[in-house]
Amino acid sequence: MARRALGPATLEVVQAVEAVADGPMLVACSGGPDSLALAAAAAVVGTRTGLGVRAAVVDHGLQSGSDDIAAGVVAKLAGLGLDAVVLRVAVDAAGGGVEAGAREARYAALAEEAAPGEVVLLGHTLDDQAETVLLGLARGSGTRSLAGMPFRRDVFVRPLLGVRAATTAAACTELGLTAWLDPHNTDDRFTRARVRHRVLPVLETELGPGVALALARSAELARADADLLDDLAARELADHGAGGLDCDWLAGLHPALLTRVLRDWLRAAGAVDLSAAGIAAVASLVTDWHGQRWVEVPGVRIGREEGRLAVRRG
Repeated sequence: MARRALGPATLEVVQAVEAVADGPMLVACSGGPDSLALAAAAAVVGTRTGLGVRAAVVDHGLQSGSDDIAAGVVAKLAGLGLDAVVLRVAVDAAGGGVEAGAREARYAALAEEAAPGEVVLLGHTLDDQAETVLLGLARGSGTRSLAGMPFRRDVFVRPLLGVRAATTAAACTELGLTAWLDPHNTDDRFTRARVRHRVLPVLETELGPGVALALARSAELARADADLLDDLAARELADHGAGGLDCDWLAGLHPALLTRVLRDWLRAAGAVDLSAAGIAAVASLVTDWHGQRWVEVPGVRIGREEGRLAVRRG
């Protein structure tokens, strides 16, 4: 990308990327304003620091002409001086639906594409974080869900979680970039689209323009609590989890730790698609034991044997 004075919106995005730039970067770019502004900023940072920067465009194959759309994004990225690869994925909509299936396929492809030492930059903004918190509230989820998206997890980094979507759109305007607007983002069939275009605007109108900021701040606070509780539960499980779980010990745990210990133990035992209801059912073998034979959660059957929780086979 040719040298030019950076506008205020572009500068804000560049500074957000600079804060995480400690090695080579792979930018996930859909061509939308958030990820396009992120890619442009990463290109600037790469030039300034000498760090390697490239991009990946995921083609989910969910829309007619998706291959042409991906090719168009690659051309825009080339204009920014970035080499880009197209990752074509198959979306499995069974179970969690199209949104969840697309997300799982996308993350798997990006993680596989990332070279050793390379981090994957994702273009989620503060507005995306606010939507995630609202969705967690609507589902009656626990603290971890209300904590929203983490700034960093494994190879994935979200440098724009403190940046508004309006800023990324303004950055694209400053840079003369025309973003692709995914029609799925305005399709009312998708829950997140309804939250973005119906729910949040009503809240901003009725409660004030700081709602998105407040939700994102709540996510930060909830994440600190969730991280602490998860760490304490992991320590408890490491000390007491061998050979099944002693029910007397479990009964003495605070409920906030009990559910987390059971969650982690069940996952290690092969449980899938764990829900709060499933964990509560297993917890009843400890807190409401009256001789029940077993509890089944997806992927595993749990029974109480000689005062311990154990996986039952067959």
